[in-house]
Amino acid sequence: MAKKLSNKILKELHLRMVRIRRFEEEAGKMMENGKIPGALHLYVGQEAIASGVMQHLSELDQITSTHRGHGHLIAKGGEFSRMFAELYGKATGYCRGKGGSMHISNMDLGMLGANGIVGGGPPIAMGAAFSNKFRKTKQVAVAFFGDGASNEGSFHEAANMAALFKLPCVFVCENNGYGEYTPQANHQAVVDVADRAAGYGMPGVVVDGMDVIAVYEAAEEAIKRARAGDGPTLLECKTYRFYDHVGVRGMGLTYRTDEELEEWKKRDAIKGFEERLLQIGTLTQKAIDAVYANTNAEIEEAIQFAEDSPFPHPDELLEDVYSVRSEV
Repeated sequence: MAKKLSNKILKELHLRMVRIRRFEEEAGKMMENGKIPGALHLYVGQEAIASGVMQHLSELDQITSTHRGHGHLIAKGGEFSRMFAELYGKATGYCRGKGGSMHISNMDLGMLGANGIVGGGPPIAMGAAFSNKFRKTKQVAVAFFGDGASNEGSFHEAANMAALFKLPCVFVCENNGYGEYTPQANHQAVVDVADRAAGYGMPGVVVDGMDVIAVYEAAEEAIKRARAGDGPTLLECKTYRFYDHVGVRGMGLTYRTDEELEEWKKRDAIKGFEERLLQIGTLTQKAIDAVYANTNAEIEEAIQFAEDSPFPHPDELLEDVYSVRSEV
């Protein structure tokens, strides 16, 4: 299947996944060692989804993210230096140190923000898609969210409106099998979240979220459909997170077994893709090693940049901070 794509695209997909994996691994270590304040929700295991979808998007296209949003920003073109600076709470970060992990964003890249509110992203993406249609652009807005968020009213309202007005929007459900610590079967009756699309008159597609080519192909069709004015698609990517809900070691909760984790790790999207690229001759082992070496060097430099950067000045406390008040 991978032979259908150019070597350039295959290499770009691989690079995106490696960049996400290595960033998250290092960020996780730094959180565990107390170098980064607050909690990090890591994307390790789910790299194929952000990489496969973002391959079809430009900086003009918009995305909304989740509390597990580092991978989305990296795949959209985020810089390691400014991302680490943001995690450190430094003034050189994407949000000047005020957004942190769960609210990191960059409007120049079309990243409308990670979101600590479960289900908070779909209405924002729908709103961006409404704007795109109103302004008659060819921009597409993509909302990333989890299986737990698909139970929220915010998702259903956004899906209904997007379908009603045929907005250029794609809903990407990253179904990692758990709503925080609750197995999917214990928080919703459906097996496939994509089945919910029928209730709104849009296509629902289930794809292997551990196969970057499968995600790439499904996303290509959904995004082309949105750009053509044919409306939204609900794309459900079946995946798994290799780390806990928060951090690396988590809170010691026994809500999933070691055996289950190891079975999913056998399907590691990056390792499996590297085996395919080696087999078809797109990459050599030396070239793969170089990708990791270059990425590691960039990460080391970015961490140093973050550590050397200043914290925001106290006088800037209320700058770039907004609130909305309604008066009755």
